[in-house]
Amino acid sequence: MWNRLMKSASVVACASVVAAPAIAVPVVPNFTQGSMTSHTETTSTVTETINSMDYSTGWTYSVSGTGVELESGSSVAPDVTTQSNNTLEGVTTTWTGLDLSTQNKPNWKQTTPGAAFQFTEHYSGPGLQTHTVIQRTQTVTSVTDTTSIFQQ
Repeated sequence: MWNRLMKSASVVACASVVAAPAIAVPVVPNFTQGSMTSHTETTSTVTETINSMDYSTGWTYSVSGTGVELESGSSVAPDVTTQSNNTLEGVTTTWTGLDLSTQNKPNWKQTTPGAAFQFTEHYSGPGLQTHTVIQRTQTVTSVTDTTSIFQQ
C-alpha cells in the first residue's frame, strides 16, 4: 500500500507543476481628451553697489563782507602752487590749487576797529568733492502657470 500511495503522490506532484498558459490582454488608452497643468516659480536676487565720485578739476576762492578791507601789502589772489595727486585704476591726475599758507593768504582787517562787520571767506580746492555709495537689493519673482489641453 505504501507503494501505491507513493505513486499517486508523484502523479499529484507532477500534475501541479504543469501550469496553464497565460493570456495577455492588450492595454489601449480609452480617453477622448485630457489636460496637464504645470506651475513654475523662479526667484532671483540681484545686489548691486553704485559708487559715484564727483571730482573738481579747478578751485574757487571768494571773499565777501562789510566793514573789512585788505591789509596793505597783501594780495587778494593767493599763489597757485599747491598740487593734488590722485590715482584711480592706474590713471594719475594732478590738479593745482591755491597756496593758503600763512605767508601767502590774503590778510583782512576791520575798516573801523570795534565797529560791526561781516566777513566770509570760501575756498574749494580740486579733488574729490562728493562720494556717493548706493547699495540696493532687488528680488524678482517670476510665476508661470501653463495648462495644456489635448484630445484624441
